[in-house]
Amino acid sequence: MSLAERVARPQDATVAAGFEPVAERFARTVAGATGGGALVVRHRGETVVDLWRGHADPHGLRPWTRDTLSISFSTSKGAASAVVHRLAERGELDYDQPVAAYWPAFGAGGKDGITVRELLSHRAGLYDVQAVARRAEDLLDHIGMEERLAARPSHATDRPAYHAITYGWLLAGLCRAVTGRGLADLVGREVAAPLGTDGLFIGRPADRDHDMAELLGGTLRRLIGAGRVMLPVWGRIPVTRASSRALYVAGFHRLFEGPDAPVWTTEMPAVNGAFTADGLARLYGALANGGDDGGGRLLETATVERLGRVQSRKADAVLGLPMRWRLGYHQAFGTGREASRAFGHYGYGGSGGWADPELGLSLGFVTNTVGPNSSPVADGRIFRLSALARRCALARERARG
Repeated sequence: MSLAERVARPQDATVAAGFEPVAERFARTVAGATGGGALVVRHRGETVVDLWRGHADPHGLRPWTRDTLSISFSTSKGAASAVVHRLAERGELDYDQPVAAYWPAFGAGGKDGITVRELLSHRAGLYDVQAVARRAEDLLDHIGMEERLAARPSHATDRPAYHAITYGWLLAGLCRAVTGRGLADLVGREVAAPLGTDGLFIGRPADRDHDMAELLGGTLRRLIGAGRVMLPVWGRIPVTRASSRALYVAGFHRLFEGPDAPVWTTEMPAVNGAFTADGLARLYGALANGGDDGGGRLLETATVERLGRVQSRKADAVLGLPMRWRLGYHQAFGTGREASRAFGHYGYGGSGGWADPELGLSLGFVTNTVGPNSSPVADGRIFRLSALARRCALARERARG
C-alpha cells in the first residue's frame, strides 16, 4: 500500500458496520491538499469509528496519525470544566457557593456573590477580554490574567454572555485556589489519567513535539485582519459590542502562527487545548455513559446528570444564539432536535466533542484547518459529521432491538 493510500485510509483504522456513511463524510471533509484531521466515535464504550487523514504541517511532510495533537480552541473549555466537576464531586467546592469563598481575591469589585454555577454557565459578566489585555502578548501571562480578572468589577447576570477567552483563566484561578495547581496539571491528573488517555492537554506537552499539528492559519489571519478593520464600528453598535470585546484582541493571530506558535508556551484553558480525537471521544464517552467510558470512570452518574442540566435558555449576549448552557457545556449542535440531552463543547476552526446520554454515544473531531465559514462555535463540518454519527448509532440500536 502506498503512502498516499495509507493517509487516505490508514490500515489500522476502524469503521464498524453501519457507520460507513460517517467514514465517507469524513473523507470528503478532510480532503484538501493541505491540512488534516481525525474523527473518533464511541458507542456504549466501543470505538465504532477511528479515522485520520491528511497532514499535520502545511508542507505535506508529516502525515496525520492517531496520536496527532491539534489545537482545539474553545473545545478546550469542556476539558477544563470536567476538572471543576471532579473537585465538586469530592466536596472541594460547591456549585452554589460564591467563587470568592474559595478564591478570596475574586470577591473584589462587587463579585463576592457570583457563584460557581453562574461562572460555569457564562453569567459572571466577565466576558470582556479587552478590559484585561491591550494586545495579544498580554494573554501569554496566564497567572497575570487570572489576577486581572479577579480584580475586575462585575456582578452576576441573568442573561449569559459567552466568556470566549476569559473562561479558562476564571476556572484556572478557582481551581488553583482550591488545589494549588494550574489547569494544565489538573487536566492531566483529573481528566486524562482516570480515562487512561494521552490525548488531552492544556498547552503543548513537553515530550510530544513530534505529535503537534501546525495550525494552517491563513483564514484565521484574514478573519482577525477583518476584525481589526471593523472593530471601531462593531464597538459602537450595541448588538455587536459584546461580541467584539469578548472575541477580539489586537494581534491575536500572531499567537498561533508557526510550528513553535507562542500560544503553546502558556496556559490558556479556554483556547489552547491540545487534543486527539480519541481523547475527546473518551472524555465525552464518559459523560454519555454515566461517568464511565468502558472502564475509565471519570465521574459518578449523579454528577453527570447535574452537569448536563440546562442552566439558561436565553439568547447569549455575545453569540446572539440561545445556547442552552449547561455547567460548562452547550447543546450539541448538529445532532438533531430529538437529541435534546446531547451536550458538549465545540471550538473555532471546526473541532469539538459531544456526548449523547440517550444513546451512550460520543464524538471527537480535530483538525488543523480553519474553514472559511468558521465561527466561535465551530462550523458546518462537525455539524454534518455529528448528524450522520447519531443517525448511524440510532440504526444500530434499532437493529439490535
